[in-house]
Amino acid sequence: MAVKPFWVRKTLAEMTAEEWESLCDGCGRCCLAKLEDEDDGEVYFTSVSCRLLDTQTCRCTDYANRLAQVPDCVALGPDTVAAIHWLPGTCAYRLVAEGRPLYPWHPLLSGSPESVHRAGISVRGRVISEAYVPEADLEDHIIHWVD
Repeated sequence: MAVKPFWVRKTLAEMTAEEWESLCDGCGRCCLAKLEDEDDGEVYFTSVSCRLLDTQTCRCTDYANRLAQVPDCVALGPDTVAAIHWLPGTCAYRLVAEGRPLYPWHPLLSGSPESVHRAGISVRGRVISEAYVPEADLEDHIIHWVD
């Protein structure tokens, strides 16, 4: 009998730090600036990324210090995933928390970190750093990507 992969066998809280980090598919969507409608609470993603996001690799350029450098950076944890309603529907943390399977393009299944980019899920080539966009112009950059 084959052993089920860790993300099927374990809850998010049971994962090791290495397992937890490997769940990130590297899409970069969580690093996009988001706007929340004050009236209905709906969250809108923009095509503007955090200044620390490398828009080609879709990885943080200073992951270890990101929380100190970016005050509104959200640290995902087993206890916070369910409360962060704006996580993309493709996010592995969200999928595992909801008991759903990972998508076939996820690097843990495909064996390649490039699969998320080839599948068109990542922000690679589709975003601009916040360093080039005034905060007042964020509404002009709202996007509607399908999960």
